[in-house]
Amino acid sequence: MVLALAVFCTSMGCFAQINTDQVVTIGRNALYFEDYILAIQYFNQAIKAKPFLAEPYFYRSVAKISLEDYRGAEQDAGMAIERNPFIVDAYQVRGVSRQNMGNFKGAVEDYNEGLKLMPEDKNMLLNRAVCQTALKNYDEAQESFDRLMQLDRRNDRAYIGLAQMNLARKDTTAALDNLNRGIALSKKNASAYVMRSEIYTRSHHDFERALADMDSAIMLEPHYSGFFINRAYMKYNLDDYFGAMADYDYAIGLDPASQEAHFNRGLLRAEVGDNNKAISDFDFVLKSNPSNFMALYNRALLHMRTGQFRNAVNDFTAILKKYPEFEAGYMARGEAKRRMGDIRGSEADMEKAMSIFRRNKTHVSTFNPAEIEATAAIKKAEQRALEGGVDEPETAEEIINRFNTLLTVNDNDPVKPEYANRQRGHVQNDNIEVEPMPMFSLSYYAQDNKLNGKTHYIRELGDINDLKLLPGTLTIIPGVPQLQAEEIQRHFNDIEYYNSLLGSAKPRSIDLFARGLDYLLVKNPESAIEDADSAIVLSPNFMLAFLLRADAHYMQYRMAQARDKNSASGNELDAKARQHMDEMMLDLVRKDLDQAIKLSPKNVYAHFNKGNVYMLQGDYTSAISCYTTAIELKPDLAEAYYNRGLMYLRLGNKTSGINDLSKAGELGILPSYNVLKRMTR
Repeated sequence: MVLALAVFCTSMGCFAQINTDQVVTIGRNALYFEDYILAIQYFNQAIKAKPFLAEPYFYRSVAKISLEDYRGAEQDAGMAIERNPFIVDAYQVRGVSRQNMGNFKGAVEDYNEGLKLMPEDKNMLLNRAVCQTALKNYDEAQESFDRLMQLDRRNDRAYIGLAQMNLARKDTTAALDNLNRGIALSKKNASAYVMRSEIYTRSHHDFERALADMDSAIMLEPHYSGFFINRAYMKYNLDDYFGAMADYDYAIGLDPASQEAHFNRGLLRAEVGDNNKAISDFDFVLKSNPSNFMALYNRALLHMRTGQFRNAVNDFTAILKKYPEFEAGYMARGEAKRRMGDIRGSEADMEKAMSIFRRNKTHVSTFNPAEIEATAAIKKAEQRALEGGVDEPETAEEIINRFNTLLTVNDNDPVKPEYANRQRGHVQNDNIEVEPMPMFSLSYYAQDNKLNGKTHYIRELGDINDLKLLPGTLTIIPGVPQLQAEEIQRHFNDIEYYNSLLGSAKPRSIDLFARGLDYLLVKNPESAIEDADSAIVLSPNFMLAFLLRADAHYMQYRMAQARDKNSASGNELDAKARQHMDEMMLDLVRKDLDQAIKLSPKNVYAHFNKGNVYMLQGDYTSAISCYTTAIELKPDLAEAYYNRGLMYLRLGNKTSGINDLSKAGELGILPSYNVLKRMTR
């Protein structure tokens, strides 16, 4: 109780009483759950109480880098290093932050310092090599890669980094060889397929192989619109216009703001004669980026083609304002004015174009002048380049060269700098391919499945909400909610309120339950368990208190899993002790769920959670039995179908597994389709 009061006081006098170690531990727990805003709140408390400590600054830098606040992460990591120059991970965090901000020289300096303390850190070696490549220090980069290969010859990301360096040195053969090696080691890195696809496209013009690689990249990262844009380019070059159009449509569905997708779709629509829709795409691009003259020129041509001459004049006027030496622009605008009946304006534009031709001593046919001059401008620029001349600042080539060319989206950072976070356990484990649906937990934050609009409910929730004795409407949701700063502060305030209430009046089980839930939501499961215990003593049939205690015990289990993983020892006795402790903690969760089911036999979510406990214990048959009971009670519980499907697959029952995953996908669990694709291909 004293600790809780200390943590949530806001005066300077109270800060002096903070148990800083405990606050930092709770903040690290929040980091593990990826509640970065909550974690920062805790580390702020610790820093304000003891600003001379390095740890809170370091952990706050981890939270900030996870939120992509690279500047803040750099500053906090620097503060940690000032206080303790031997925190190797602080150099890594600051290096990754600097790398993401393009400060490659500073990043290399940090990786060098970190590697002095931990010479065999493979992540820092790889990041340093990538930065050295960006700085064009290829010999140094090669040394870093060589050292990494000595430590781990099966590091697929190292081969991708080497390929990136090969491409920077214009050695596509070596790049392709390294990519092939990387992909042979791991078929799960989308960047490798994208890079190899780019080589097949640009160097070999082998669009079929390029397409196959983009298919693989999309299977791994199906939600990145840029991959669909690139695949559309390959399909276009294979004369699959329908497939290319479908990919552009899908890319826009994933990222409605994508200018590349709209621009490319506009070009393709124009090519197949769908002019008005093409104009709409270029309208979108120009609304977002009025200076995109490629889109402006193409829209001007389409306005001409569709007889919208006034709009064409406006577009060509904007182009000529920027590029006053663009002869074809004057001729096209003159033609539009002539079609509108503005003969004087048309003649003035034609005369302006001819004066430029005479001055430049060029000749042009009057047939389709804009298109002919576009080609002429490109050839003229190429000829000047061959002769060693320098282009004028405002040449038509600058905008025309890509007017009618489909764009691709480059992956400029195929080996993304990553902080190898040693505090977050399996959350960062890239080898976990399929995650089951999480346990349901009590919350004030309702969630709905956006595909089917369903929320989750049990009778006891309605009963307690009708009493209006809680600070919010109680609900049950899958997983753990991620709170915003104002929500976190609200729970801090509620805890202070209940501290005062319970300290001055006879304790009530509902108030203990409410405070326990607040503790749980700010990742303090120990205090939540104490309050749940007290509530159950006062009200032994309080089913929701058993659910709360089960939630808190499970949170303790997950936190212990993360800590054990990060400090795992090779000692067999230690491993057995940890396994025994895990079993004990899961048994506590299951016992609370059994009691909740005894008090409320139709509590579908207690049955589901019990299935998850059995799954964690490796008892897949019992897990299936629990999920089946949950489905009998609630036939549209998609999460139960999904998890039961995974259990069937683990037991080798492919038919039942596929049936359940199909049903889960139908009910709105999108990962089902990813698993089904792997099982049926």
